Amino acid sequence: MEHQGKRRYDLILIFALVILNIVGLVILYSTSAYNGEVKFHDSFYYLKKQLFATILGIACTYITAQMDYRDLEKFAVLGYLAALVLSLLVLFIGDEYNGSKRWLSFGPVSFQPSEYAKVAVILFLAALITKNIQNMHRFTTMLKILVLILPIVGLVGSNNLSTAIIILGIAVILIFVASPKYAQFVWMGTLGIGFMTVFLALESYRLERLAIWRHPEKFEKGYQTMQGLYAIGSGGLFGRGLGNSIQKLGFVPEAQNDMIFSIICEELGLIGACLILLLFLVIIWRFFVIAWRAPDLFGTLIAAGAMAHMMIQVILNVAVVTNSIPNTGITLPFVSYGGTSVVFLMVEMGLVLSVSSLVKYTEI
Repeated sequence: MEHQGKRRYDLILIFALVILNIVGLVILYSTSAYNGEVKFHDSFYYLKKQLFATILGIACTYITAQMDYRDLEKFAVLGYLAALVLSLLVLFIGDEYNGSKRWLSFGPVSFQPSEYAKVAVILFLAALITKNIQNMHRFTTMLKILVLILPIVGLVGSNNLSTAIIILGIAVILIFVASPKYAQFVWMGTLGIGFMTVFLALESYRLERLAIWRHPEKFEKGYQTMQGLYAIGSGGLFGRGLGNSIQKLGFVPEAQNDMIFSIICEELGLIGACLILLLFLVIIWRFFVIAWRAPDLFGTLIAAGAMAHMMIQVILNVAVVTNSIPNTGITLPFVSYGGTSVVFLMVEMGLVLSVSSLVKYTEI
């Protein structure tokens, strides 16, 4: 690679990430202190684990941002195969928590391979599409790329439907970015609907979620959704104040996880919730700018993949919490509790920053 001189990164993106991580830690403590005290006799239990993951994630961001992202293209297939193997191992030797089998343990270290799979898929798709860019106008090429992604979608989706939807969404958006023809996406949408219909029909509990979504008040399993809606409604415009949530005191189960946005609405109100969503919007905007100005297609697709991931996950989380779609157990990036999620999100941010370092500073 040619000599690049001193690297200059997207400072707006870095600033937004720093603010979001700080805000996320404050909100996590406010949301999790009660559960931590009740379950572990330590109100800082969740915060300490999340803070450790955040520090580790920052280190990963720095290391990844210092790399030349173009060197990763040759390892994309290997990384994707590793994601397949890890996802397969979860089915046989995975650890189960709260009824979900999503974790792998290696000694004292436990992590979710599905979070790694998101990053691996972005790199794999970016490399694959770059290699086949001359044929992206053909429907068969698009279909081939989707078929290569279906194994990881199926493996992850067997115990984590929300992540499978995110991976499939990332694939569709990256293909859309690279494709010169848009009419083919009608066929792709039809195939996607068919796949989701079959996938939902395979397990009765997935169909049950649809019924709970329509009438949560009629089902015992709709309790979490109802309590989350009560939290949102009670927050009003300005909220009860940070730390003053009532619903987090055992009414919203595991409030620090996928339902954390409801507690944000209760404590900070509509204004506070919108400000946090604005931070996400700034990050997504910078991803778009970096993708637009990237020096090559591979860099464009990496930034576009990260943008798709962030956008889909935030939209789905807010939609679930507000009961706009059925509950899929999806977390809010950088805010919900989850060490693996934070670390691999920060790796993803490092990849985008690596792309931004090769963009002319005056252009971003």
